[in-house]
Amino acid sequence: MDRTLHPRRSHRVAPLVALAAASALLVAGCSSSSGGKKAQESSSGVAAGKATTARMTVALVTHQAPGDTFWDIVRKGAEAAAAKDNVKLVYSSDPNAGNQANLVQNALDQKVDGVAVTLAKPDAMKEVLGKAKTAGVPVVGLNSGVSDWKKLGLMEFFGQDEGVAGEVFGKKLNEIGAKNAVCVIQEQGNIGLTQRCDGVKKTFSGKTQTLYVNGTDMPSVKSTITAKLKQDSSIDYVVTLGAPFALTAVQSVSDAGSKAKIATFDLNKDLTSAIKKGDIQFAVDQQPYLQGYLAVDSLWLYKNNGNYSGGGEQPVLTGPAFVDKSNVDIIATFAAKGTR
Repeated sequence: MDRTLHPRRSHRVAPLVALAAASALLVAGCSSSSGGKKAQESSSGVAAGKATTARMTVALVTHQAPGDTFWDIVRKGAEAAAAKDNVKLVYSSDPNAGNQANLVQNALDQKVDGVAVTLAKPDAMKEVLGKAKTAGVPVVGLNSGVSDWKKLGLMEFFGQDEGVAGEVFGKKLNEIGAKNAVCVIQEQGNIGLTQRCDGVKKTFSGKTQTLYVNGTDMPSVKSTITAKLKQDSSIDYVVTLGAPFALTAVQSVSDAGSKAKIATFDLNKDLTSAIKKGDIQFAVDQQPYLQGYLAVDSLWLYKNNGNYSGGGEQPVLTGPAFVDKSNVDIIATFAAKGTR
């Protein structure tokens, strides 16, 4: 993965704009002749909006827990890019960091052309990612690991700075007059989730409590949040770190007879409906579809054009973006398609 590094860029979103422009140029480069003749292939190896380059294989390895629908959106974006780029996409996941590292090793053993990986527990991935570098297999990160991707030798990263997202969340709580918030973490040891709650605590002027729940057992999530709200009636905001947990928290608030309101990180179709109804006050969206799409597309761009985003120094940020009653009607149309 030797490459010439560009100077550090001061504007962190610039790489995303550049990648979007590159994608637009690829599409613009596609041309078709009149009279139903076969589309002409551009110099970028694309015809009629689909790559004509040699078939390549990309492994997407995440820390998805069973039943977590967030990853369905990530995977849908990755599959869209794979279909466009003539890529065979091999998806695997495991919330256990050691098992996830083994899945990456399996991908390397299968001689894939590239790997896209999440870094929820980066230390556990260090050894296998070192093997990928030694083997010359390009690796990009997505979703989790914005603080660690460069240290682990990854080429690019697509996602949200979770600490920054937490900070803007905390400021939003200040604006709406919250006083006592409980931040619900569904997976202990997940660095991205911890960074979110730490970010909230950093900027929120009220009291911040942390509550750990077992995210793979939703009835347990419900009962744990309910018990916390009954124990402390002064809690006025429940902050969840994923859409399914926010929707479960709605039930917990009702069961506890609490007056607490709910806000969350991440989005899905059902959550947009809950925002419309007022059950959820707002969500911070990191655009998981975009993360999956860009991760796969970036590996195709690197293999075929030598392109990489961020100059080897900056992540490509896909969030944070607020969704509330002021814009949920627009976002809901995309969430219904599974792209937000």
